[in-house]
Formats: sequence, C-alpha cells, structure tokens
Amino acid sequence: MSSKKRKWLDEYVQYGFTCKEERDGSQRPQCMICNAKLSNSSLAPAKLKEHFLKLHGDGKYKNTTLAEFKVKRARFDEKATLPVLGFVPIDKPILTASYEVAYLIAKQGKPHTIGETLVKPAALKMASIMLGKAAEDKLSQIPLSNDTISSRIDDMSNDILAQVVADLISSPAKFSLQLDETTDVSNLSQLVVFVRYMKDDEIKEDFLFCKPLTTTTKAVDVKKLVDDFFRDNNLSWNMVSAVCSDGAPAMLGRHSGFGALVKSDAQACVGNKNLASKTGRSTKNRS
Repeated sequence: MSSKKRKWLDEYVQYGFTCKEERDGSQRPQCMICNAKLSNSSLAPAKLKEHFLKLHGDGKYKNTTLAEFKVKRARFDEKATLPVLGFVPIDKPILTASYEVAYLIAKQGKPHTIGETLVKPAALKMASIMLGKAAEDKLSQIPLSNDTISSRIDDMSNDILAQVVADLISSPAKFSLQLDETTDVSNLSQLVVFVRYMKDDEIKEDFLFCKPLTTTTKAVDVKKLVDDFFRDNNLSWNMVSAVCSDGAPAMLGRHSGFGALVKSDAQACVGNKNLASKTGRSTKNRS
C-alpha cells in the first residue's frame, strides 16, 4: 500500500525551498540554495528547517527574510533550473547536449578528450551528410573540449553528492556505512565508502565517496578521512547506526582499530567485519 503523499504549502519557502512536481503528480521540495531535491516525505516544516539549518544556517542565507526567499523562488522557477540532469536549464539545448555527452563519456570511462577528438567530429560529419550545413553549424556550437567535459562531470558528481547528503540528513532513520580499502592502477590505496539509508519508506544504497589514503592505511588515517568528509558535508557520527568493513588489521583492532575509533565518537554505533566480501560490494571484486 502506497503511503499518503504530502502537499506543498507556500509557507515552506521560508526555509529556502521551492516545489517540483514529478511525472506521477507527487510534489518534492527542492532547495534553492544547494539545488538538492528531497523526497516527498520531507515536505514537512521540521525536515525542511533541519536541512536549512544544518547545511545553510551558518552561511550568507542565515538572515534571509521570507520576502527575499519569495523573490528568489520566483527567479528560480522562472529559469526552470535543474530540470533534466538536475542542473541544466531546459531552455538551453546546447548546454544540455554538452552535459548529456559528458555523462555518456563518464559512464563509459573514456578519456575526456574523446569529446573533442571523436564524438564532435563524428556528429558534425553525420549532420553534414544527413541533415545539411545548417544542422552541422548548429551542432558545432556544442562545447566538448577536454576542460569542458571535466567541468561537466565535476558538476554532475557534486550535484549527485549533494542529493545523497540531503537524503541522509532528511532520512527518518540513521544510516549505515560500508568501507573498503582498495588499490588503484597506480598502486595508490583508495578508501571507498558506500551508504545505506531510508528514503520514501525504502532502503537505498548509494556510493558515497572514494578518496586516496595518501599517508598510511592505518585506522586513524581512515577515520580522519571519513571525519573530514562528514565535516565538509554537515554530517556527524551520531547519524550513523552501523559500520561494516573488510577484515584488514587496521579495521579490526580492539583498541586502535577503526571500529574502536568510531565507538569513541558514537557508542551506539554497531561495527561489523567482512561484510564487504559477503555482500559482493568490494570494489576489488566488482566487474
């Protein structure tokens, strides 16, 4: 049985939100400051206020008045920001096309230079043959340089991260983490973190971040990396219910292992080992 859908109220704009309607008719609040789109279940004053205070309460929007937010909402909605991929204005097809190509390049794991060296020349050649000079000239305006593709991918990555973080903050329950230390092709140790959380009465799993362990792979270094990520994204260990990791010695120490360090910040947090290999989520074994 589907849960009852919440409705948007104009007073919610005081928390820096506007309303976006989905194809199924449901309404979702979207933050006008960080562009995060929350779930329908977050259409409640307490949850919207919590998002605003945790993410933007100490910034330049701290003293923004209701009237100012209403003006901002009018401009935000007029521009139709983030309709397609979450950040591209719908009335700018050239920009949209650039993001779409960048997304495909990232999805295939291809070098960013391929946009300018292969994709664009091929598209121009096909347009010239099939559609004529006018179509070729139009497609030639799409920016696909190496720097542009890199920038587009960074934009998408940051936008996705902002949405996941917003979902974690607005989640009705605590979230759990899964950590795995792996080695990349340059033999550099990387910490990969996945997150499991509640959203719209469903359990979601997402990739959270991957960062290099530039010093050592000791538990204290792993803990610092996660601490820094939490601080940068307004998260805390009090929001974590459980942590699971691989069976590396740095993770398992009773007094100085990662689990013990987490316990010092969140005593209620449950620690498990070897879940990465059991669930098949270890990046070493991913195809």
